[in-house]
Formats: sequence, structure tokens, C-alpha cells
Amino acid sequence: MSRGVGYVVDTGDAGGAVTQNILVVEDKDETSEFLKKILEKNGFSVRIAKDGGQAHSTFAMYRPDMVLLDLILPGESGFEICERLKAQRENVPVVVISAIDLESSRNLAAKTGADGYLTKPIRESELLETIKSVSKSAFRRSHRDKSQDQGAIRFNCTCGKRFKVSIKRQGKLMTCSSCGDSLTVPRQS
Repeated sequence: MSRGVGYVVDTGDAGGAVTQNILVVEDKDETSEFLKKILEKNGFSVRIAKDGGQAHSTFAMYRPDMVLLDLILPGESGFEICERLKAQRENVPVVVISAIDLESSRNLAAKTGADGYLTKPIRESELLETIKSVSKSAFRRSHRDKSQDQGAIRFNCTCGKRFKVSIKRQGKLMTCSSCGDSLTVPRQS
């Protein structure tokens, strides 16, 4: 089965950030299905976790490119989950999506490592613009001072396998060595 390259974010320089796999951590079925529908309609691959335990195992197993995280969850709070996810992979972008619209909540989310904060209810355009801007910031942050990677494109398959290939391979087809799916190496603009 051929899968596309996901969502390439124009970073305005020689590179582009690819956000394809998104983990949604939300305990309310209505909200998680709403987010999944919007994201899949816009070309993202989505996994849903309903609590901290599912979030941690899905995060480790599927290595998402971004996490959308509710704050009020059964067991472990979204703040705690964010902190633990960032301890595992500090460059993965985390966007908090919560009904809590307080400055103290926004500040605590930022302190635990969240890269963005949206309040419910969410508009599709607002969600997509936040994904784009947070992806762009995370890409720049993670690729700062990596001259040895210059001329390389980093991306991953929907199975979670990560790739780093020469910029000369952009737009070319390749096969994932883990799952056997056909992939297109993202083009950088």
C-alpha cells in the first residue's frame, strides 16, 4: 500500500518539517473522533489514547511526530503526561487542547514542555494552523546547529520507522525496511 509523505511544513529556509503521525490523547470519545476526522481528512495518520498508560505505550511504540493532549484525563494529568513524553523525546511537539482557559494553566503547560495550547471548542482552521506553526518551530529547534545533517532529509513511515536520506533522494520512491510500504521521500522547498 502506497502512503504519501504526510504534511510538509514550509519552514521558509532550505528545509521542511514533516508531520504525518499524530497521537491524540483524549478521554472523551466525541472529541477524539472529531479530532481524528479532521486530521485524517487533512492527510494525517492518527492514533488515539484515552489515558496516560495508553499515551505512554502508544508514544513508545509508534513514535508520533506530534501529540495533541487534553489536560483532564483519568489517572494521570495532561501536565504529567507532557512532562514524561518530553523526557523521552524532547523535540516531539506537544499541543495541549483543553477546556481550561486560564493563564496559570497555559504557564504550567509551557513549563512542562508543551509547544502550543488551544482551548476547546476548536475550529479546524485553528487546529491546522497550530499544527503548522508548532511543527515549524519544533523543526527549527531540533535542526539548529546540526551542520553534519546538512543535505539530509529526515522523515518517518507510518509504522514509526525513521529515515535520514540524502537531499538528492527527495521525491524518489523507497520501501520501508520495517513494514514494506512504499514511501515518497519528502521534497524540501
